[in-house]
Parts: sequence; structure tokens; C-alpha cells
Amino acid sequence: MSQRWLIATLAFFAFFNAYTLRICLSMAITKMTVLLNSTEKTIDETCPEFDDKAVKSNVTIHGGTFEWSEYTQGIILSSFYWGYVCTHIPGGFLAAKYGAKSVLGLGILFTGLCTIATPAATQTGGAKALIFIRFLMGAFEGVIQPGMSCLLAQWIPSGERSFVSSFVYSGIRLGILISSIVSGLIMSKGNSWPWIFYAFGGMTIIWYLFWVIFCHNNPRESPYISEEEKNYLLSEMEKDTHEEHAPFPWKRALTSKAFLATIIMQTGYDFSTYTILSDLPKFMHGVLKLPVQLTGYASSMHNISAWLFGTLMSWVSDKLIIKNYVSITNVRKINVFISSLGPGVMLVLATYMGCNVVGAVALITIGLTLTGSSIPGLKVNVLDLSPNYAGELMGISNGMGAFMGILAPYVVGVLTPNQTFMEWRLIFWIGTIIYLVATLNFIIFGSGDVQKWNDLPSGKSKKFNKESVKLIKMQNIRSAESQ
Repeated sequence: MSQRWLIATLAFFAFFNAYTLRICLSMAITKMTVLLNSTEKTIDETCPEFDDKAVKSNVTIHGGTFEWSEYTQGIILSSFYWGYVCTHIPGGFLAAKYGAKSVLGLGILFTGLCTIATPAATQTGGAKALIFIRFLMGAFEGVIQPGMSCLLAQWIPSGERSFVSSFVYSGIRLGILISSIVSGLIMSKGNSWPWIFYAFGGMTIIWYLFWVIFCHNNPRESPYISEEEKNYLLSEMEKDTHEEHAPFPWKRALTSKAFLATIIMQTGYDFSTYTILSDLPKFMHGVLKLPVQLTGYASSMHNISAWLFGTLMSWVSDKLIIKNYVSITNVRKINVFISSLGPGVMLVLATYMGCNVVGAVALITIGLTLTGSSIPGLKVNVLDLSPNYAGELMGISNGMGAFMGILAPYVVGVLTPNQTFMEWRLIFWIGTIIYLVATLNFIIFGSGDVQKWNDLPSGKSKKFNKESVKLIKMQNIRSAESQ
């Protein structure tokens, strides 16, 4: 089979496993904790649970084992990102130096092993142990996005970049979907939340065996690739991707308006993304009062529609680029606009639906469906700007965005102590304003063109060029003398 599609398939399941491991706690925590709501006896801004009236006593307690406040839960959910931000930039440079195969593969494997250890660690050491193990998981997963950009830059030509990248990144969607649904099914069987971590951690170990055997850093290293495909890939990518190039141009990259626009857009996009990943199940369960099994479906069904929408937009984007109907820059800007402002508006509107649960879930699903176009918009942009330094650029931009993974759960924990519509409305309004500012900046300064600093010569190239110039001068002198 086509080796670049084999690599894409393995990469798809890399993201699938990474996000099942990351997200499963967001579902499990709804059953791990005792629900404590300290409010005065009044009409609460949450929906009734089945036939109950929306009137609460001073303290409501049900289910769970651990008595963690909303603040503590926010710290636990954000602790993953404390480690996550630390390894993004090192991960990009390690992948560029030692190859994405080892860096990315080991990052996911160790995350899976930590996931398997999560139940025992939490039952033994409580919140502190869980925070520590989630920190380690974040550190191991921090190398994945930079490593993936480095890998795709070596395997995927520019004319296929939107569609193949969309397929690879759709593993994130499927991972979130499966993690949410399977977690809900597991938790519906009594106090069985530890099996969530055992199941997804075990799947990761199986994936890693296939990764070690079949994944290779570039077409030159693959023993399975045909000569025809190898020659095609090398000829298509040699103009922008080189085996040897200069060290990462820190000053030029960090003063590039196009790259700075990508960083700002990634940071703005990630605030709402991490809010949804970490806390949407809590909104569904705590405010809309959906049972935990229905919470899994309601908070994840958008992943199917977003995947389909993203695939469609990626196919359309590649067609527009190949046929020169629209420039790469404008394709990226159109997709970014759709994937940011659409979700922001829909999420805000959902909080005005009251206890019309079907209407609220429908608006949330429509809004999050539109995030599918973020892949042919934002995610592939570092490959556009600099294929040679794609891993390093992703490490920097996604690393900056990962700070939102720390901030978003903390903000939600602080601003939603009672899990009411008013509190969540404020959260979604903040996210929408951040979306707007970042999107306008990207539309003004963003670019899809290869930057000049992508083709800086390596030290060897400089030496070769000097020797070549010297030799040419000597030949010219001898020619003149002979005449």
C-alpha cells in the first residue's frame, strides 16, 4: 500500500490514543467525586434532574468517592497542561534531531502507562497523587503535536497537505468520541470508573507495537516504500524540505508577522478548545442534568459531524489550491474564520436556551461541527510557513496555546462554583471574545506562503558555496591568462 497513507493511518491512531488518554478523566471525574453544592434554598439556575423540581437544599450530595470542590477539580484537570507546556518546544527540537518516530511514539506509550497507573495512584494518594500523574502525562504528550508536524512535513506533499492532515487530525475527534461514549458505558455499571483508565491505557500499548514496526521518519528510511512513490515524494518535497539546513532561526521566526499571527490564533483557539475538552461534560451533567451515560453521547456527538465537515473542507481546500482558484493564504483564512467565530456564537446561544436540553445540545453540536475546518485552516499552517522547521514551529505555537490548557480549567473552576447557566454564559462569552480578537489578527497578518527563512543554508552549504565561488574565480583567471 501507499506508504504515506500507512504513515497517515498510524498517525491517525496516534492522535486517537493520545486524546482518549487525555479526555477520559473529564468523564471519569463526574463519577469519582461527591457532588457538593453549597447554596441557599432557592430556585437554582440548573435544569431539573428527571422529575425533580429545580429547588435545592443547602447541600446536595450523591455518588462518588472523593470530596473535591469545583476549584480542586479545576486544578486537577488543568494539571495535565502544566506538564504539557513544558515539553512542546523541546519536543519539536528533539523530533527534528532524533526523528519523530521515537519522540512521538515514546511520548504516547509513557502516557498510556501513566493512565493505567492512575486509579491506584488516586486511591492511594488522593488529589495530590492524581495531580502529579496528570502532570507527567502532560509532559509526555507535549512532544506529540511537534513530532507529528515534523513527521507530516517529511511525508506529505503540499498538494495533499489539507486532506491528509485532516484525516490524521480526525483521530483526535474519534478519540474524544470513543473516550466519551465508552467511558459513559463503563461508568453506567456501578463504581467501575477505574476500568476507563485500564481500557484506554491497554489500547495504547497495542498501538505502539504497530508504530515501532511500520513507522519511519521519512521516505528514505522506509524499507517498504516503492521506488516510484519514493521518487515522487522526494521530487515533490525537495524544493521546501531539505535534509540539511541551518539551525532554527529564532530571531526571524519570532519576528515574523505570519508566524506571530499563527501563535496568537492558536492561543485564542485553544482557550475554548480546552474549555470544551476538559469541562463540557461537567456543563452537560451539572447544568443540563443529563445522566452520565447521556452526557457521554451529548458531549461527544459533535466529533462525528466535525470530522465529516473537516474532511469536506480539507478536500475543497486542496482542490481550490491545486487548481489555483484561491491562494493558500486565503484558504487558510477562510477556514480559520469558520472554525472560530461560528462555534463562539453557537456556544453563547446555547446558554440562552434554558432547560430546552435538545435545543442547547443542538446548538453546541452545530457550533463544534464548524471547528472541523480548523485543520485545513490553522493546524497545517506551520507546514505552509516552513516545512523545514515545522516541528519547531508547532512546538512553539502549540506550546503557547497549551498555556490555555492551564488557564481554561482554572477559570471554569473559579467562575462556575455552583454550575449555573449564568456562570457558564460568562465562560462562553469570554471564549467568543477571545476567538474574535485572534481571528481578526490572523485575517490581517496570517499567511500560507513559505517564509524566506525556511531556506537558510546549512553550515555545510555555506562552506560549499564559498569553495564553489573561489573555484569559479580561479577558473576565470586561468581562462583570461590563456587568452
